[in-house]
Amino acid sequence: MATESLSDQAAALFAGYSPDEERPLAGYATLVGAFNALFAAGLVAAGRSGRMPDRVGFGDLLLFGAATEKLSRVLAKDKVTSFIRAPFTRYQEKGGPGEIEEEPRGHGLRLAVGELAVCSYCLAQWVAAGFLTGSVLAPRKTRFVAAVFATIAISDFIQLAYKASEERA
Repeated sequence: MATESLSDQAAALFAGYSPDEERPLAGYATLVGAFNALFAAGLVAAGRSGRMPDRVGFGDLLLFGAATEKLSRVLAKDKVTSFIRAPFTRYQEKGGPGEIEEEPRGHGLRLAVGELAVCSYCLAQWVAAGFLTGSVLAPRKTRFVAAVFATIAISDFIQLAYKASEERA
């Protein structure tokens, strides 16, 4: 009796889920597993450091929230970071200021990574986990990096408001 490979077993398990459109469920499972493994490793390291806070302060939530939004968007949309996404995506058109729109390409894990790479909302949990883990393991450096991205996010809103006010005048 021949034994089925793990990928054949996964394909059989997911068969019929989305017959009209490829949904890379095994790729998603791989990404979820990678995220959970990395986050768990970060939590273990944070716990061993003896610096795990009882709570996250409101100021840190605001700082890391703004920084997460901006860094996630930089990773998913910026023109200059397109080289990171290029193996997994295809250029479509210009997007917002300094941004481009891309679509995921490939099959399986490549498609799943492409879908993650172009979605700032999807990347946000990875970035937020990095900021919060970093805030325990290297708090000064992490807050400094977060402050850079939060400052850029604030600047973006000011620039958009200025542009809107010019257009109304």
